[in-house]
Amino acid sequence: MRLQIVESKNAASFYVVKTINIDGKKTSKIIEKLGTRAELEKKLKGRGPVEWAKEYVSQLTMQDKEQKREVLVKYSPVKTITKDEQHSFNGGYLFLQKIYHELKLDKICKTLSDKYKFEFDLDSVLSRLIYSRIIYPSSKRSTFEYSKNFIEQPKFDLHHVYRALEFIAKESDFIQSELYKNRVDMTKKKSRILYYDCTNYFFEIEQEEGIKQYGLSKEHRPNPIVQMGLFMDGDGIPLAFNINSGNTNEQITMKPLERQILRDFELDKFVVCTDAGLSSTANRKFNNIGGRKFITTQSVKKLKNYDKKWALDLNGWQLPGMHETFDISKIDEDKCKDKIFYKEVWINDNDLDQRLIVTYSLKYRDYQRTIRNSQIERAEKAVVHNQSKLKKTSQNDYKRFISKTNCTDSGELAENEIYNVNADKIAEEEKYDGFYGVCTNLEDDVSDIIAVNKRRWEIEESFRIMKSEFKARPVYLKRDDRITAHFTTCFISLILYRLLETRLDREYTTHEIIDSLRNMNFFAIKGEGYLPTYTRTDFTDSLHEVFGFRTDFQIVSNNQMKNIFRNTKF
Repeated sequence: MRLQIVESKNAASFYVVKTINIDGKKTSKIIEKLGTRAELEKKLKGRGPVEWAKEYVSQLTMQDKEQKREVLVKYSPVKTITKDEQHSFNGGYLFLQKIYHELKLDKICKTLSDKYKFEFDLDSVLSRLIYSRIIYPSSKRSTFEYSKNFIEQPKFDLHHVYRALEFIAKESDFIQSELYKNRVDMTKKKSRILYYDCTNYFFEIEQEEGIKQYGLSKEHRPNPIVQMGLFMDGDGIPLAFNINSGNTNEQITMKPLERQILRDFELDKFVVCTDAGLSSTANRKFNNIGGRKFITTQSVKKLKNYDKKWALDLNGWQLPGMHETFDISKIDEDKCKDKIFYKEVWINDNDLDQRLIVTYSLKYRDYQRTIRNSQIERAEKAVVHNQSKLKKTSQNDYKRFISKTNCTDSGELAENEIYNVNADKIAEEEKYDGFYGVCTNLEDDVSDIIAVNKRRWEIEESFRIMKSEFKARPVYLKRDDRITAHFTTCFISLILYRLLETRLDREYTTHEIIDSLRNMNFFAIKGEGYLPTYTRTDFTDSLHEVFGFRTDFQIVSNNQMKNIFRNTKF
């Protein structure tokens, strides 16, 4: 900063002037008007105005360097704002950027750029695809526009986005393996527990093409779909994924991805946890060799008769850590509400020795009864008021409790279909309330196996986050490689989000986290810095504490913001 004295015919005016950089061009800006010579002489009472002004400017310069100078900005109610000049920017992405660079995604991009000799900045493209997927989920075209909302502007054009998708798809396996290695370097631990599950994503089209095929839709939509198989580690962080045609049998999707993990991730001893639908005998046998193990849910209803009889027997139940056995029909429901009883036996099925663990929980029993009673109520209303919807049913649909007859009680043929709620079906289903089965080849403590299996919900939540918050579907891309690239960016976004969530000790909901990041906006003051326009909350305080930098000062100077940029890329 410097002192400027402007002489006129009638007076000499004193100003504090600062050289600032706007869009790469240096210009001078008046920071403060000190007054005229006459005004200062009157105010200073004998002290020289020039001497005082130079000393004052020196103090301001020192305060500016120490980021302590108060900023004074003038706005006029009669001046219009500059046309096409952006004033508002998002800074929530900075916390994602910190994790992005800790995972060395910028270095992965550099490796690929050196390999393919890109004419565009892949790091800028990929990072904006990821930040936008979390904060502004939308189409690729809209993502390009939304990326201009971030304080650091994109260094690419729209056509570079589509060009980048080709290479992201081609190198998807490499990106996944490098991400895992970088995360191991960062956390200093490898995963022992892996969770696997499948879901599918629909397209707003009717014609099958490429990997977009008709299959069993999880959302019961009449559209072509693709399937995603996802491995998650024991910390709830996505590990690897693959994309398959929509008509692929889910059970055959696990082994190829698992072989990729064995080949590229330098993992050979781990436990794979899945639900019953994905755990075929072939998959269990695959994870019964080479130091690999499995834990999978087992439907008690589908057990062989003698195993089912043993599982449902009310006697012979234990509590973890106790040798006493219990009759679960005689337990004190108030005292045992939160307890999990179990029994176990080794069985041989299709030449595979595995340990069958069956648990019984009063809380799980009551949960099943609550769900079923609600379904029975819907079934009763449908029989009376809405029989037109009773033509089709599925395994867990409330309509499974409704029976149809075409004859009267006397055996005569009835012209009309007669519907009623089947009490026998309800009673048959009630027999299984509270029972839950698991098969494994582990010899670990029952409590540990139950605890591992309980966390399967996290991979289902990951799918929900991608579908809802990240808006990964419906998919509008046509080319198979761009579809793979789309899900690669969704996968990386999910890793960043889960790591962010973990650092915050999972104290906040997905909605709180994403909505807060989206609303962390700043008003840019030319030559001075950025004025936070968001509300400071417990969440933003937690963010700043965890990441080691703050954006919640009354104004974040340009120098402070540059330091934040450096911090997030270190």
